[in-house]
Amino acid sequence: MRDEDSLEQRLEALVCVAIEPVSTEELADVVGADAPEVLEVLEDLARQYAGERRGFVLTHLASGWVMASAPEMAPWVSRFASRGLTTRLSSAALETLAIIAYRQPISRSQISALRGVNVDGVTRLLEQRGYIEEHGRVAGPGQSILYGTTDHFLDRLGLSSLDQLPPIEQFLVPLSAADELADEGLPGAS
Repeated sequence: MRDEDSLEQRLEALVCVAIEPVSTEELADVVGADAPEVLEVLEDLARQYAGERRGFVLTHLASGWVMASAPEMAPWVSRFASRGLTTRLSSAALETLAIIAYRQPISRSQISALRGVNVDGVTRLLEQRGYIEEHGRVAGPGQSILYGTTDHFLDRLGLSSLDQLPPIEQFLVPLSAADELADEGLPGAS
């Protein structure tokens, strides 16, 4: 390592090549600096990139720092990334994941009761993809597994914590609107 390399350059290089988010502590260990100093440099870089309106941002997620495309580039990135994409989650998987995210910790039987269908296969898929994991067990007979979301789930959504999920109320159909849909025989009615 050359002495002329700045801490900023080393951190940029590491975050650029990281496949997954990297914690401040891990970056500090690799570059041989104190974590508070590394944190300060990363926060400065994040502000600098945002101020320069680049096509990428440096952001801190639940499990660490990551370079990502700038939010305003979403249409272009989506257009590029969706070419030949076949690994999307089904609507059943997305519904199940939303229930888990907002109601965690929650058991499979509770999810099934809310969705009205068996969710065993969907929860296995979500667990295999790393979006959910065991967050304990129900006390009592059977000791069902309680599921919750993972840092990988938060990372995929670009969030650092569950507190950043939008309020569930904004997705609910008001009762008056649901009654109107039912009167018209439209889907989404209760």
